[in-house]
Amino acid sequence: QVQLVESGGGLVQPGGSLRLSCAASGNIFSINVMGWYRQAPGKERELVGTISSDDSTDYADSVKGRFTISRANAKNTMYLQMNSLKPEDTAVYYCNCNAKQWNGLVVTAWGQGTQVTVAS
Repeated sequence: QVQLVESGGGLVQPGGSLRLSCAASGNIFSINVMGWYRQAPGKERELVGTISSDDSTDYADSVKGRFTISRANAKNTMYLQMNSLKPEDTAVYYCNCNAKQWNGLVVTAWGQGTQVTVAS
């Protein structure tokens, strides 16, 4: 089994910054892609961005130039640095990964989510 735990959410004013963390643990041989998603009230969950094991990244257009995803592979940890935050960034943020377990099976795991609120 694979567990993901997010941290770092909170309340921030427009234009401010927050850094989220996501730590993966459990039966993990390797993790290829990790990603951040978010879900605002009344809306569907959407992809924020992804990072691969070679540190290549991809972002949603709405966050390009403002958000940065990084990863500490040795620790199976991923970060989301969010700058120039806007009220429309308010959402519950979830981390996600596809992990290969020691038995060769690939599983998809989700964190429990962390609330980010951007308001003055």
